[in-house]
Amino acid sequence: MKKLLFGTMLMALVVVVPLQAMAQVGIDIHIGLPPPVAFQTEPDVIVLPDTDNVYVVPDLDIDLFFWNGWWWRPWEGRWYRSRYYDRGWIHYRSIPSFYYDVDPGWRGYYRDRNWYGHNWYYERIAHQRLQRQWQRWYNNRHWERQQTWGVQNYRPRPQHQRQELRQQRERQYRERPEVRQYQQQRQQPRQPQVQRPQGQQQRQPQVQQPRQQPRPPQRPEGGEAGPRK
Repeated sequence: MKKLLFGTMLMALVVVVPLQAMAQVGIDIHIGLPPPVAFQTEPDVIVLPDTDNVYVVPDLDIDLFFWNGWWWRPWEGRWYRSRYYDRGWIHYRSIPSFYYDVDPGWRGYYRDRNWYGHNWYYERIAHQRLQRQWQRWYNNRHWERQQTWGVQNYRPRPQHQRQELRQQRERQYRERPEVRQYQQQRQQPRQPQVQRPQGQQQRQPQVQQPRQQPRPPQRPEGGEAGPRK
């Protein structure tokens, strides 16, 4: 009987522990992933002026950035990141800090090869070179100090101007319809989804009910009661 009770307790723990683990890591399972982008070859990137080493794939209809060792892309008001440019996307719960340094008009400047009235001799950087060099370029501020991001006769914006632009772009970004819609969805359904694991934990007594089932000792009633006396 003790062996049966002990085995039942082990089975209950086997069921309960995975439920608790899922409660901790599975909260964002409901969030969809961005659609894949087909690449025939590894993409080239360019570095964007007035940023802290933010790279972008310029020839796509979507925004695909590289910064601080990660690939980043927005989709439907949310942000995703990956170590790879074409797979492995993971939902990123906030807005990456680099994004407010990105000028919203960069595509037009790229097309015209002109950055605020200055010739922009941007350099297309191959994927393999980027992976080898991005860390060194980041540490020594290569693009800002040595090449001013390829913009001719350009002086970086003063820090206070960059901060004002960041604040302005943040306000504009948060007013986008897809961003506002996502923020509303994030505020409403999140509470029940966080509470869902708690509901699962409340069901634990149901999983442990087999502990009460082994009551065969109550069988000895009637005929067997006499001999025990």
